[in-house]
Amino acid sequence: MASDTAAGAPAPAAPTSRRSVTGTRRSVAALFLLPALVLLGALVVYPIGYSVVRSFYDQSGDGFAGVDNYRALFTDEGIRTALGNNVIWVVFAPTVATALGLVFAVLTERVRWGTAFKLVVFMPMAISMLAAGIIFRLVYDQDPDKGVANAVWVGVHDTFAQSSAFPKAHPGRESPLEPAGGGAFLTKGTVSAGDTVTLPLVGVAPDVMPDEAKPAVAPRPEGDRITGTTWQDFTRGRGVGTLNGVDAAELGYAGMRIEAVKDGTVVETATAGDDGTFSLSSKADGARLRLPASNFQEPYNGLDWLGPSLVTPAIIGSYIWMWAGFAMVLIAAGLAGVPRELLEAARVDGATEWQVFRRVTVPLLAPVLAVVTVTLMINVLKVFDLVFIIAPGSAQDDANVLALELYRKGFSEDQPGVASAIAVFLLLLVIPVMWFNVRRLRREGRR
Repeated sequence: MASDTAAGAPAPAAPTSRRSVTGTRRSVAALFLLPALVLLGALVVYPIGYSVVRSFYDQSGDGFAGVDNYRALFTDEGIRTALGNNVIWVVFAPTVATALGLVFAVLTERVRWGTAFKLVVFMPMAISMLAAGIIFRLVYDQDPDKGVANAVWVGVHDTFAQSSAFPKAHPGRESPLEPAGGGAFLTKGTVSAGDTVTLPLVGVAPDVMPDEAKPAVAPRPEGDRITGTTWQDFTRGRGVGTLNGVDAAELGYAGMRIEAVKDGTVVETATAGDDGTFSLSSKADGARLRLPASNFQEPYNGLDWLGPSLVTPAIIGSYIWMWAGFAMVLIAAGLAGVPRELLEAARVDGATEWQVFRRVTVPLLAPVLAVVTVTLMINVLKVFDLVFIIAPGSAQDDANVLALELYRKGFSEDQPGVASAIAVFLLLLVIPVMWFNVRRLRREGRR
């Protein structure tokens, strides 16, 4: 009976059927993945492989150059400058952008219009790098009338140290004044009590004279005092006005500083009124009058933001303006998942808000902060647009980065072998950072 049962039992076909179904699913999956794999190979794998191979050939592409192109990465002055600037970018740009994003994310939780504030901070992310570069090229313009940065900087500077209104003023023909060195002017002779002194100057256009300047008034004697007038000895129109004489249409140098000097020592000072008149006491008897160089200082024109020393920090500032919103949004998402009971428990235990932020909030956000920082590090290693657009031609060598140098070697200087070596070097720099990021994300996913 057992043999009959064995003989009549059906053949075990289930494993074969299961294998065929699995094989079919894999074939379908491979079919769906094939277009993506073809694109990946054509747009990623092939260019990387070709760049690696091309980096070992010379400029023409026919002769094998060995590691000469890679040796140029550490001997070429332009590439070394670019590498040093990339180090500055990697250290400062992600750190500052992440720190600002953290501050914004924490503060927006405590303000009423937090969502609107987040929208404003994140808005630069909607602007292309090209547009942002053009915007900041104008922001950093040297002319305070055009560049916002210098307009603010000059405004703050002039609040505490007002510039002279007469930078071009100087003595005219047959003037009683002579150069005293250092930009100052000195009377040719001494003055005595009861004298009147005229100190004519030229060189300032009437339309740029101070608004408070009034028509000059000839000096009048005042007992034992020394009186005088300093004014713009110029009247519009040919042959109009008296040389070294005060005319009705001429303006006084309002605010001009006058010093009485004896034996190299300043014994008294005076400031000209709106009509250019001034008065000194008898202490100035026997002294020579000096118009100090401070009267003729050029107006402060701000900082040379796009000069050799500040161009890299200035461009990093524009990058932070764009990407601080990105950091804020990711950190805010992580902050939303922080258990509120931990924060409240810390406050109940007597912790201040700063201690809660430093000892509770930041440690809990450490994984998110690491991901944001590493992502920005990968991004800044490839930065090109901002440097290419913002840095003027005279400062591009000083602001150079690896991605820009790759472009210059490959297209401007016709050195494709060196450009390929830079591309491979950039890939090698990015891979460890990407590996760290992927590893951390997987670790967080397992939790």
